[in-house]
Amino acid sequence: MYGRCWTIVDPVSTPAEKFAAAKSRSKHAVTEDFLAESKFPFDDFQIQACHAVESGHGVLVAAPTGAGKTVVGEFAASLALRNGKKCFYTTPIKALSNQKFQEFVDRFGEDRVGLLTGDTNINSEADILVMTTEVLRNMLYAGSSTLTNLGSVVMDEVHYLADKFRGAVWEEVLIHLMESVQVISLSATVSNAEEFGEWLGEVRGETHVILSEHRPIPLYQHILINSSLIDLFSSPGKVNPEILAAEREAMRKVKIPRHRREQWGASESRLSRPEIIEKLQRENLLPAITFIFSRMGCDAAVKQCLAAGIKLTNTEERAQILKTAERYTANLPEEDLEVLGYREWITALERGIAAHHAGLLPSFKNAIEDLFQRGLVKAVFATETLALGINMPARTVVLDKLTKWNGEAHVPITPGEYTQLTGRAGRRGIDIEGNAVVQWSPTVDSAMAASLASTRTYPLRSSFTPTYNMAINLIARFGRERAHGSLESSFAQFQADRAVVGLVKQIKKNETARLELMASAECHLGDFESYARLRSEIKELEKLLSKRDGRKTFDNRQRQHMENEIDGLRRSTRSHPCHSCNDRETHARFAERAERLHRESEGLRGRVENRTHVIAKTFDRICDVLTHLGYIEGEKPLPQGKILAKIYAESDLLLTETIRNGILDELSAPELLSVVSCMIFQSRSRDEYAPKMPHQNVTNALVEITKLWAKLEDIENEFDVKTQKEPDFGFAYISYRWAQGNSLTNVLKGSDMSVGDFVRSAKQLMDLLMQIAGASEKLRPVCREAIKRLDRGVVSYMVDDL
Repeated sequence: MYGRCWTIVDPVSTPAEKFAAAKSRSKHAVTEDFLAESKFPFDDFQIQACHAVESGHGVLVAAPTGAGKTVVGEFAASLALRNGKKCFYTTPIKALSNQKFQEFVDRFGEDRVGLLTGDTNINSEADILVMTTEVLRNMLYAGSSTLTNLGSVVMDEVHYLADKFRGAVWEEVLIHLMESVQVISLSATVSNAEEFGEWLGEVRGETHVILSEHRPIPLYQHILINSSLIDLFSSPGKVNPEILAAEREAMRKVKIPRHRREQWGASESRLSRPEIIEKLQRENLLPAITFIFSRMGCDAAVKQCLAAGIKLTNTEERAQILKTAERYTANLPEEDLEVLGYREWITALERGIAAHHAGLLPSFKNAIEDLFQRGLVKAVFATETLALGINMPARTVVLDKLTKWNGEAHVPITPGEYTQLTGRAGRRGIDIEGNAVVQWSPTVDSAMAASLASTRTYPLRSSFTPTYNMAINLIARFGRERAHGSLESSFAQFQADRAVVGLVKQIKKNETARLELMASAECHLGDFESYARLRSEIKELEKLLSKRDGRKTFDNRQRQHMENEIDGLRRSTRSHPCHSCNDRETHARFAERAERLHRESEGLRGRVENRTHVIAKTFDRICDVLTHLGYIEGEKPLPQGKILAKIYAESDLLLTETIRNGILDELSAPELLSVVSCMIFQSRSRDEYAPKMPHQNVTNALVEITKLWAKLEDIENEFDVKTQKEPDFGFAYISYRWAQGNSLTNVLKGSDMSVGDFVRSAKQLMDLLMQIAGASEKLRPVCREAIKRLDRGVVSYMVDDL
């Protein structure tokens, strides 16, 4: 029955409940068999979730990082096999898909498990398919035959639907999956899980929401100040007085001028990164992940540790590390080793030290993850991308800052991000506790750390908004009217509607108060509300006159007109019956308060209007653009719309218009990939100088695309939408040179692009070329040739982790 949502918080905790659960075991025989095969005892929330899955219900599991949510997804896959159905397991990034694929192969056998990540297709008709969420969305729009006999879908890291750029995909899948498919959603802890579960109940049918705040491995919070590691809390929620005293002393030393610190016996209050690793090693707190919110910072930390002579491994461990690293990098071309920084990387690895960030070659990252999981690499310096669900728990997590660069400014990390990062601490089955360490500085104090560590409010907010590709696919599948209705069922609209309820309630409250105030302002001589309105108009005009006075554009004629208007209103007030009332000013005070409430309510009504049917209104504006450009006619997609339906890139309309205008028609394979790279690439920094162009044909095409983008921007402004990012030419020269067969060293020479960024951008470009090949029969041969030219060397031999 739709709309039902059951919530279980920290389930089966009392003896009576456990007895009742034991009685019901016969109803859950499959769960019991699954339990018996596990190496670890199941927690109560895992058992309850598996029971709900076995009973055929939708399930949302929200639990801390490392609590074991994925067990529920594994059970769903096992149950599907038992029932002769397919199970899809979706993840937000390719690295997670690759990891889960390998785990499922180990558990179920390689003949029963497949992997689909856009650029990788392994055993695509297997009973259990691991995939990125975008792949499933594309299948739904294409009506893929692979969906036949689908019994369940596991959506891992479903809280990713809050992601600004990709979050909409999760909602598209949840809204448009067939009604017969059971959905198992796995989420990090969020404070509005019941709200999300209620929405799932409306769009997917009866859904059990199972919440757990319990971490299987307790997490202890510490502040590292000077060389002392001090507990952050002396009791729940209370900052340790010892820290406060240490902070006061540290601040006193910081205020002493640097040249006088030695004289006073004062020292710096922060240990260096190598000193921190040595301290953790002495206190048996390794392996550790130190989160540093920049790639350069991570690489610099590794160099600092090497320079300090740190060695965290013995002879036997070094031999295992070398063997593993060589296995992961066996296919690297010899000539590329120098540009890859292989020697420095392997030297650090052998000492048990590594950096982990998006700028690394995927095979380097995979080797590090493997070695860290096996306890051979003991100190990793990582950016926050490591916290996205990859199985790399540590004994200790260190944060040296509580702010990060978000692309526009340095901002504090959120409580949710802090929980996600520190959630890596504590290895189940190995550690009895996990440790989170925040390094003190004058700008990173205990109050800030305590606030982040104790806050439990990190709600899930939808980022859903219609795109051109989404609109054309929905119209093709459902027709415009039904598509309109389906978007109304999005989580974004669900949350907007809930907000509207509160706003309407406040408007009613304001109106009641306003009427009471106007009753107090009632005058026996006449209608005081109309009198108050005249006074209010005078006041507003006087304010406006005062603001405009002195401006060059405000001439005497305009001033005279306003002054005449004010004089007319003053005459009207003097002739109004209420003007002669002895209680006039008392009444006026009540009327002014009533007027303020009226203005507040008008503002609230505007907010209600903006939030009512907000998604459908955006969809209508998107459709207006598509109608204007000839992609749809009423309920029917036109031929150009069928091309757009197969382009899922962020610049979907710009790319489709580029194809439509024949800008790509005469380009060679290297020229084509160089040109279309502007649709997927995002420079890490904006250079003042124009990017280098590889060929005049590329330059000409990019000039035409820029004109096209400017034209589309004008059209979007006319219809009040903004979706198409400005073309970025930063990858045009590099990708062209690679496609021409140049070596990695030559291609990257003179650029600040890392090998990891190069591989990732090449993979994204290959994915885009596959979309173009699927959308345009004319461009298909040259797209295939372009993909072949890209897919070589470091790009080809290891699956990427997008």
